[in-house]
Amino acid sequence: MLQLKNVSFAYDTEPVLKNIHMNIKPAENISIIGESGCGKSTLLKLIYGLLHTEGKITWKDKELLGPNFNLIPGEDFIKYLAQDFDLMLPLSAADNVGKYLSNFYPVKKKRRIKELLEVVEMTDLADKKAKLLSGGQQQRIALARALAKEPEILLLDEPFSHIDHFRKNKLRRKLFSYLKEQNITCIIATHDSTDALAFADRTFVLKNSKIYAQGTPRELYEQPKNHYVASLFGDVNHIPVTLLKTDHKKSDKVVVYPHELKVANTGTEAIVQNSYFKGESFLIEVLAGSRTVLLNHHKEIATGQKLKFKLRKGVLESRLK
Repeated sequence: MLQLKNVSFAYDTEPVLKNIHMNIKPAENISIIGESGCGKSTLLKLIYGLLHTEGKITWKDKELLGPNFNLIPGEDFIKYLAQDFDLMLPLSAADNVGKYLSNFYPVKKKRRIKELLEVVEMTDLADKKAKLLSGGQQQRIALARALAKEPEILLLDEPFSHIDHFRKNKLRRKLFSYLKEQNITCIIATHDSTDALAFADRTFVLKNSKIYAQGTPRELYEQPKNHYVASLFGDVNHIPVTLLKTDHKKSDKVVVYPHELKVANTGTEAIVQNSYFKGESFLIEVLAGSRTVLLNHHKEIATGQKLKFKLRKGVLESRLK
């Protein structure tokens, strides 16, 4: 188990993380989310040993020490993929993947490189020099290299940020399936809600230097602590309950996702401000009194048109309980 106890860190006098506690099981996939500057990347660096903390970090009862104790950071069983890929640009993609693999068993090394290139879908570019690869291709090679020596813990900092959207989804499915098969513990710092929702076993939300919320992705999404947590997963409304239902205090507010509102024959009156095409539906921006509200609809609605909307059944009751 990976354990963090009282882990804190500050750059100069400004605290970035305060008294972080975590217990992460082997083979768990953990996502760390939060606004920019909340400490996601710093947390990964602390676990890897690039930064020093007065707290305690252990893996299977072995203490992981920082730069105050280790001249060379990190442990053999931990791999860390930062946002800069640190590739050897004159070398080929395949040579970068196999950079830290032993040459004593060349056949085994070649087979391992081929396996990892298949995971990141870079087999056809194996012989191409890294300096000639795109940013997304370099990121995929760096990811394969991080897996080469079969780490027990994999730390990923925005690992898909440079990869084309059409390729990203398939790559994520292949990668996280591979990690589960190999029983690799993975901690990913991300801004992408798909990483947090679709592939994580648990998610930690950072805010104001602390763990602000934690739970399964479904728990955090369906029962967000507040507007901040919900907004990390996409568009969200934070509106007075009285806008939807009159038998509540004016001070009561509720977090509602656009898909939880629908155009109806009865309900709250509003005027359409904009319609945004999302592929499978439209995001409709309306003005209800002085309040801007976002809702989903199956077709575009003209600007200036009046409509009525209401909550889908059961949403308010579950969100306010």
